[in-house]
Amino acid sequence: MNDLMQFLQQRNSSPRLVDPAPTAAELEEIFRAALRAPDHAWLRPWRFITIAGDRRRDFGLVLERGLCQRNPQANEAALQKARNSPLRAPLLVVVVARLSDHPKVPAIEQRLSAGCAAQAILLAAEACGYAGIWRTGDGAFDRNVMTDLGLGANEEIIAFLYLGTRDGSSKALPSLNTADFVSSW
Repeated sequence: MNDLMQFLQQRNSSPRLVDPAPTAAELEEIFRAALRAPDHAWLRPWRFITIAGDRRRDFGLVLERGLCQRNPQANEAALQKARNSPLRAPLLVVVVARLSDHPKVPAIEQRLSAGCAAQAILLAAEACGYAGIWRTGDGAFDRNVMTDLGLGANEEIIAFLYLGTRDGSSKALPSLNTADFVSSW
């Protein structure tokens, strides 16, 4: 097995991330990889929003406000969790699906393409020596949060990617048997 296949088979998410995050030059390369996602009809149905530094605190307030709007009875612990969630990594990348009407490319294909771009970001970040985790949660599906991030009516959040340096060793993942997931027709 070559090194690339081994890399692909061993990548896993890291919920504990610390500084440093990818540099601007590394992010440029990471985003170049994301732009190679499968893209039927070259719609480019994705875009990316980075959130770093103090803007993570600002985004935490957006998530807290969204929670309050969805659940006015939310307790202080839930509000604090929403407010602090962007601080779990030095960099967040919001992956956005930009949906358009197309006679041959339904919205689901456009969302899947954006999901492929998100996976490419995680793989490219790992290839650069970083780690990440794909998160969503109720805030990812909240139109008020989307509006606060500047998304248009035709845009949706696909992922909040948390990126940084892995804190500790990577977790051991169980070995899966491909026969449990593959069949012939």
